[in-house]
Amino acid sequence: MKRRFLALAGVASVAFVLPMLVTSEASAFEFGTRGEQHPYRSPQNFALELRVGPYKPQVDQDPALGGRTPFADTFGGARILPSLEFDWQMFRIPHLGTIGPGIGVGFTTMSEDVLTVSGRQSGDTTSLDITPIYGVAVLRADVLWREMNFPFVPYGKAGLGYALWRATNTGGTSEFNGVKGKGASWGTQLALGLAFALDWFDKGAGRNMDNATGINNSYVFAEYYWLSLNGFGSSDTLRVGSATWTAGLAFEF
Repeated sequence: MKRRFLALAGVASVAFVLPMLVTSEASAFEFGTRGEQHPYRSPQNFALELRVGPYKPQVDQDPALGGRTPFADTFGGARILPSLEFDWQMFRIPHLGTIGPGIGVGFTTMSEDVLTVSGRQSGDTTSLDITPIYGVAVLRADVLWREMNFPFVPYGKAGLGYALWRATNTGGTSEFNGVKGKGASWGTQLALGLAFALDWFDKGAGRNMDNATGINNSYVFAEYYWLSLNGFGSSDTLRVGSATWTAGLAFEF
């Protein structure tokens, strides 16, 4: 079961995996033993993040381009990347927080009219679609919130990234640095973030939400991440990763 969460092939399969993991006796583990539960709280095993932020692919950072900037010349600046992340809080480390695997997926698209040498519109359009996917280990240090009533939860993530991309124009294909049409890029994913517990404002409302929905905690968060999709240094990989920030809402349940 753990392998299903760790495998990148399961990124789009949360809807199938989740029912297999949730049972009536499920709760977070504390390195081999059942995690201690508050008497008024339901078991806490998972986290879900709703994320949005700017995304500018690192296409122009490829040394093989020799200083040329095809992405900036064609598309300009960053686009918006909405995404989802699902984490399994597999273990609870006493007096620190939770740790476990997480998977995430997003999608962004950009499209611009192609200009002629004179600066006029050519009637052609070029587009680039990117679907970043990643699998990470997630450590959430919620000891400040759980044990000290301080509503901040720092966290870190590290793992592998993968992106499907497709470049097209009116004729059907586009080209970036000799790579045509569509493909995939591999690399690494690292992130650091800080979450603020919304339950801190009204703990009674938080307990009522837990009783009604099973949501233990809700947060707003901000995160900076490094998605380095350079094929682990490969010279023929389209670099569609990004170093950027994201923000959103997170729920533990």
